[in-house]
Amino acid sequence: MESGANGDSIEKLQGLQITPLDDDDEEEREMVAYEYEDDDEDDGEDEEEQKPVTLGFLEKPKNRWSLLRHLFPSKAGGPPAWLDPINLPTGRSCLCDMCGEPLQFVLQVYAPIIEKESTFHRTLFLFMCPSMACLRRDQHEQWKRPPEKASRSVKVFRCQLPRSNPYYSSEPPKCNGTDKPSGPGVSLCNWCGTWKGDKVCSSCRRAHYCQQKHQVTHWRSGHKVECQQLNLSSPSSDSNLADAGTTSVASNSLWPEYEMINEDESEYDTEMSEVNGQTNALVSKTGVDDTMKSLLDSFEGDSDRRSWATFQEHLAKAPEQVLRYCRSAGAKALWPTSSGQLSKADIPKCSYCGGPRCFEFQILPQLLFYFGVSNDVDSLDWATMVVYTCESSCEANVSYKEEFVWVQHSLSSVP
Repeated sequence: MESGANGDSIEKLQGLQITPLDDDDEEEREMVAYEYEDDDEDDGEDEEEQKPVTLGFLEKPKNRWSLLRHLFPSKAGGPPAWLDPINLPTGRSCLCDMCGEPLQFVLQVYAPIIEKESTFHRTLFLFMCPSMACLRRDQHEQWKRPPEKASRSVKVFRCQLPRSNPYYSSEPPKCNGTDKPSGPGVSLCNWCGTWKGDKVCSSCRRAHYCQQKHQVTHWRSGHKVECQQLNLSSPSSDSNLADAGTTSVASNSLWPEYEMINEDESEYDTEMSEVNGQTNALVSKTGVDDTMKSLLDSFEGDSDRRSWATFQEHLAKAPEQVLRYCRSAGAKALWPTSSGQLSKADIPKCSYCGGPRCFEFQILPQLLFYFGVSNDVDSLDWATMVVYTCESSCEANVSYKEEFVWVQHSLSSVP
């Protein structure tokens, strides 16, 4: 990504990778409307500074190997494709702080910053508890400030590697199914396929688990029968899976897996692009509009309605977008409502270097459609989730650094 802490340019996400924009495209980059930017905190609200925005769309992967970790994918659902396959988050970091259950993988965004050697590879991973009850409690907890640590049901981790590292070749992948990682990763839980499997089945010694509950669930769901078969099978099959960066996932409770495809929002600025985009749309514009407009009845005051109008204007260009990315200096989130917005003063400092955090991307509620989440009262729901990361993308002695995510709830989901 061609984007530093104070830079004005951004390397756009393109396919599975992020590639830099040409210098002579500077004027064109300023044509993408993003959000109101204050030139002066007191009276700058009338000025709108345009920021380049990259939109993320989901589609089913064309090849089974396209989402493996050594191809550095951006993806949603299924298990994560860990960047550092060895030093995964551990302990309480993996759990919902409300109910204590393991967090479920939501999505990951491959977002390298090419001007720094340490961020040649860089991926952001977002996890959350699928319980709406926990998310409602999270809403109150996220307002807490240091030194009081908030309990969260939504967490985001940043991982970065230099070009020369123990896990991947320094040469670009061929993306033809022949690529292999430089070394195997740690064994993952055979039930969830997400977290480090540091516990093993006492019988076959081949199945790994992140916690005892997943071991018991896997046993009852069929591993009791499979155990004997694993004892008789060749151990080379397990090592081949590890070398390929995959793991056997038994749980069917993970969200459906998609590849994330990225495009500039500017490509959707013309009315013709919008009309053509609806021809083969997976999510109809009418369906999205009906879902979104259901919130409008709960709005009170002009500020909420103005925010909603701006939000809808951007979503109407490409109703299938599930993610909006912009790491340009001064970029802001696109808020559905004015109530529950995060101010600059509310963004906590980086817990590793003490420096400021900046906006990087936000997740839209359309993602719930792709995950097949029902529209019941107690079903998972949000208006937007906004991710802030260390402005300098600092280095630390921990491979996965926890960043900050802010959840703005839809008014209909607030009790």
